[in-house]
Amino acid sequence: MKKTAILSFAAALLMSVPAAAISGDKPKTGEYLPETLTDREKWCDALYTMAEPVLSLMSEGRLQEKMLVETSPTWDGRDVRVTYMECFGRLMAGLAPWISLPDDGTDECMMRKQLREWALSSYRNAVDPESPDCLLWESEDQTLVDAAYIAESFLRGYDALWIPLDSLTKQRYIRAFSQLRRVDPPYSNWLLFSATVECFLKKAASAQDNYRISSSLRKIKEWYVGDGWYSDGPHFAFDYYNSYVIHPMYVECMEVLTDGGKYGGAAYSAADFNEAVGRMQRFGMILERLISPEGTYPAVGRSITYRTGVLQPLAMLAWRGWLPGELSEGQVRAAMTAVIDNMFGDSRNYNKKGFLTLGFNGSQPEISDYYTNNGSLYMASLAFLPLGLPADDPFWTSSPEDWTSKKAWEGKDFPRDHSYR
Repeated sequence: MKKTAILSFAAALLMSVPAAAISGDKPKTGEYLPETLTDREKWCDALYTMAEPVLSLMSEGRLQEKMLVETSPTWDGRDVRVTYMECFGRLMAGLAPWISLPDDGTDECMMRKQLREWALSSYRNAVDPESPDCLLWESEDQTLVDAAYIAESFLRGYDALWIPLDSLTKQRYIRAFSQLRRVDPPYSNWLLFSATVECFLKKAASAQDNYRISSSLRKIKEWYVGDGWYSDGPHFAFDYYNSYVIHPMYVECMEVLTDGGKYGGAAYSAADFNEAVGRMQRFGMILERLISPEGTYPAVGRSITYRTGVLQPLAMLAWRGWLPGELSEGQVRAAMTAVIDNMFGDSRNYNKKGFLTLGFNGSQPEISDYYTNNGSLYMASLAFLPLGLPADDPFWTSSPEDWTSKKAWEGKDFPRDHSYR
């Protein structure tokens, strides 16, 4: 069954229907795609569908009561309440740029405004000990991971999402983030979770542990193996953790330390920042070439249930205006839209309560890892960072172009590839 709601109609409903009525017991599931929608409208619809059940409930303190939780068949027995922080933190890291755009009176703006209002209430509930949706901050090492995504959401939407919070809520976050120093991160991408939390504290002018930042970033730099790839720890694995964590968080931490490459301290320089961006650009070129002519990508490595989170570096490059010269806005948007159509063009990736379901492209619980719950899957939102660009940005207005593999398999000229040094 196809949902054919037009965005303007959905936006009008948002302004007239109470949140409780919108969310109900069964938030809507995603199926968008009348063929007349623009690429941006498809992206907005897909991300709104993902975010609405989470934020409408959490803003009212009802997420932990109402979310239909799914855990891996091989679940390792950790406190299942980690699900809610995973869901909220990962969603907000992808959603933050879009809902941080200024209000402009458009139908899309109405959607953004509603999500932003829900998000600000949800941020407050997440650290309010009196709220039923106060998150699990003081047990389970997993908390460090998803607190880092919350911190990342504040870095990505600082003025719109952090600044408006009341002083008590800010104090609660600073205390909660600081207490995460109790977690000794494994020697892997987890080092970046510590660094991201501490870098946010630095940006928020709070006391930070500089050693947790510098030791983590030094080790990540040591793990660079070449041609845009980092090893996830001492040993290389062919998976997408360069997308889920390593490139984006490494660059964002470096950005805080060097003010976006404008200056550097004793340990980091503008050159370090530019090097990190250059490596991510090369990795983005590889991701673009991995998108098949049909708009699919290889389902390899652990955590493949994170779905479109695979595309985060490409999304971040587009959002920040850092796409390399080899990649045009039109080809990147067309390639990513093809993937989003394949993944979210119907409701197969949602359960009956409207939350993401365990699987890659459908309900496939057996492929989930022992640490995976369906809150984990909101990493999928990280592909939607370019929605943080205004609708008149060239990323959205440029004509669609065939992407590299589509050109190659259709016998058209395409750029030869080269390694990055």
